[in-house]
Amino acid sequence: MNNRRLVLEDGTVFEGIGFGHQNEMSGELIFNTAMTGYQEILSDPSYSGQLVVMTNPEIGNYGINRDDFEAVSPSVNGLIVRDFCEQPDNFRSVEDLDTFLKAHNIPGISNIDTRMLAKHIRRVGTLRGSIDDINTSISETIQRLKNTPEKQHHVELVSTKQAYVIPGRGLRLVVIDLGMKHGILRELTERYCQVTVVPYNYSAEQISRLQPSGILITNGPGNPKSLSKTIETVRNLAESIPLFGIGLGHQVIALAFGADTEKMSFGHHGSNYPVKDLVKKKAFITTQNHIYSVDEESLRNTKLTVTHKALNDNTVEGLKHQLFPVFSVQFQPEGGPGSEDTKYVFDQFLTLIKKFQEMTKENVYAEKF
Repeated sequence: MNNRRLVLEDGTVFEGIGFGHQNEMSGELIFNTAMTGYQEILSDPSYSGQLVVMTNPEIGNYGINRDDFEAVSPSVNGLIVRDFCEQPDNFRSVEDLDTFLKAHNIPGISNIDTRMLAKHIRRVGTLRGSIDDINTSISETIQRLKNTPEKQHHVELVSTKQAYVIPGRGLRLVVIDLGMKHGILRELTERYCQVTVVPYNYSAEQISRLQPSGILITNGPGNPKSLSKTIETVRNLAESIPLFGIGLGHQVIALAFGADTEKMSFGHHGSNYPVKDLVKKKAFITTQNHIYSVDEESLRNTKLTVTHKALNDNTVEGLKHQLFPVFSVQFQPEGGPGSEDTKYVFDQFLTLIKKFQEMTKENVYAEKF
């Protein structure tokens, strides 16, 4: 470990102690408010290209275990913490965080005032930053951060490259992988579904040939407007196959039916975000990880209805289509880390599929879903 530096594009500089891999790495700076679950956060593909600031002061104290991964390989660009625990103490731990980050070429920096840093991001909005060697020129780093365009291909990096099947004896589902967490597969397999996971750019024709009973569009990183092929696929299949979107999938569904999305000032990243289900008239604590949201004003001239709202800032957290068997949620119902209180939406999806199958068998199409 040695002295390192965190440089932000607005000229703010923090000095700290490096751990993990000692490479220089830049990315979009976001903060996560979860008190536990750093392993799930590191392995969530939705964090692709980002430097994650953990607001909980001590990170690494329970090490890394083999059970809590949300993907095979981590996707974050870097980890920023206040206190880094070098000697974890947990019966499930198989290695420490420092060793894990080194194995995956991910730099970390500790001894950073993460509370001050989180307040700075809240005040000025999301910034690009860079974890650098202490001897690297600050002015050159700032210039590089300002001149580096935002990448648009994060989903391409984290999506599966070819389709694969997870056997089951229940409903046959297709999962469009935009950066899928393993928790989604866990929820579907626990409900005995047969799941075929396909890349983000699979066409409507390719998916139709698989003859699925329903389609789930997963969470993922980046700007939903860069996913023109996925948006087109959703639009072409919506009338004939029930669809359910989570996270980025929720935003894709909104764009497919004429709504708009916008980049938030600093997004929602954590496991303690309250959301109200407007149908159940009940509030739930949810896990979230997104920096884009659906513009509620843009829903006025669409057939989409708001089903969930964020209680902190009143942003759109759920949608359903008035005519087609389509609905979505912005939060992550599978948790990982965080509350699993909203897992009921997976059951709603399967219920919607069965309802659609019964109506199709009877040659009846509902006026409203």
